[in-house]
Amino acid sequence: MTTFSDELITLARDCKATLIPFGNAFTLKEGDEVRITQALGGSYTVMARGSLFRIEGKDADAIGKDVVDEQADDKEVTGTASEPAIWDVLKTCYDPEIPVNMVDLGLIYSCELTDAEEGGSQVDIKMTLTAPGCGMGPMLVDEVKAKVGGVTGVRDVSVELVWDPPWTQDMISEAARLDLGMY
Repeated sequence: MTTFSDELITLARDCKATLIPFGNAFTLKEGDEVRITQALGGSYTVMARGSLFRIEGKDADAIGKDVVDEQADDKEVTGTASEPAIWDVLKTCYDPEIPVNMVDLGLIYSCELTDAEEGGSQVDIKMTLTAPGCGMGPMLVDEVKAKVGGVTGVRDVSVELVWDPPWTQDMISEAARLDLGMY
């Protein structure tokens, strides 16, 4: 579900943000006025100072939203992971400029699970970006790793950013095309 707000919000505190599409770290200052343009997958895209910025869920209180708790790194791994559960969590990862999840955008090329020696599952993901020069790539890879790593039974996650085949709009799912008005 896409959340759009035309509400002007004044930041309640200084807030770490990422400049879109370059991926540069930035600090938005307490008192800055922002507009939320997208609230999906636990992060927020805001317009501020004439640019787009991504604010992570852990900093949502700065814009008057509920904080999204980050998962602990020391989780106990039991059983093996479910591939459908991995795909479900991948559908909570979003490009900060496009209100469609990365699976429906066609950015996730493969997801392979193997049994890890220590128990649990090793998950290997190949993904791409809408543009090779996108500065948001490392952040999106980290988001995929963190979210997939939180799935029950996942021991370790490897995400490889690939460029072959190159992404095209033809890779967008039919449902996403309808959502984007691309029919």
